[in-house]
Amino acid sequence: MTTLFKVQNGSLIPAQRKPLSRETLIQDWVEKDPQLLGLDAILLGREVQTAHGNKIDLLAMDADGGLVIIELKKSRTPREIVAQLLDYASWVRTLTTPDVYALVEKYRPNDKLTLLYQNHFQERLPEQLNTSHSMLIVASELDPASKRIVEYLSEEYKVAINTAFFNVFESDGQEWVTTDFLLEQAEVEERSEQRIRPPWSGYYFVNVGDGPSRSWEDMRRYGFVAAGGGEFYSKRLDQLSEGDQVFAYQKGCGYVGFGVVTSKKVPVTQFETPGGLLIDQPLKEPNLKHDADNPVTAEYAVGVDWKRTLPFSEAKRFPGAFANQNIVCKLRDPATVDFLVQEFGLST
Repeated sequence: MTTLFKVQNGSLIPAQRKPLSRETLIQDWVEKDPQLLGLDAILLGREVQTAHGNKIDLLAMDADGGLVIIELKKSRTPREIVAQLLDYASWVRTLTTPDVYALVEKYRPNDKLTLLYQNHFQERLPEQLNTSHSMLIVASELDPASKRIVEYLSEEYKVAINTAFFNVFESDGQEWVTTDFLLEQAEVEERSEQRIRPPWSGYYFVNVGDGPSRSWEDMRRYGFVAAGGGEFYSKRLDQLSEGDQVFAYQKGCGYVGFGVVTSKKVPVTQFETPGGLLIDQPLKEPNLKHDADNPVTAEYAVGVDWKRTLPFSEAKRFPGAFANQNIVCKLRDPATVDFLVQEFGLST
């Protein structure tokens, strides 16, 4: 269980847990920003009517065109919630690509799916949609039976199902909200992918994430890849170990580098370069040092010996090339692997 403390006069003052005043608050928050749940996704509809007479709280789409079923509960949930979610999934799996377009026309009549996707992911919408789907329960807590069922479905049958917890705390009239997951989301996705995707190529996909907190130019110059802004993002770097081979990707551009991991994840404040600590070097993006005193939101770095890197203007891509919202994942798409091996001059 998550516990939150406030530091006051050198002492820790525990914040008090409290229930949400309205279940729809979570629905409003997630609808506005799915990244609150660690989801890089676009919302297709709210209270989406199924053919079975039920309504899905929120239905979203990820970067692969897969649908994400999100069911929200304010209080302790009975195990029937899992059966309800599976019932929703039995309907979602039948949706064709035209059905998905029709859903957007119904629930977001002022938006076009192609533009929604392109504006968010900076990529063209995949031609075939809903080739996979996943399920997410969002609750303040989950009863033991439901936990066991979710764990069993994910770990034994490789079903893409997980639970996110919203925890609300209050102290001195100030409220905080935290999120946790029942299962490691990266592991849930990995198990699910094993059922529907080709074998792992041996290469990793890593997102560069060039932006307000980090620079690809710094990563190229000092030999690292970074992630931060929350444990959901930085923990993805834990998948990388010394000797792993990675292809670097920048959203909206394409593949910009190939390298070999030289060291495991450390806070950027502890990352060493040949010239000394990374944070003591001249950085193009000095905000890399943001939240250095907060281990949850701070930036973390993994050392990489970049064998070949490219500026964004020369990024390698082709229509249909694999792209993913995750910071790190295993690269499985054969066409993308073959393309990258050739473009980056690697021996097969």
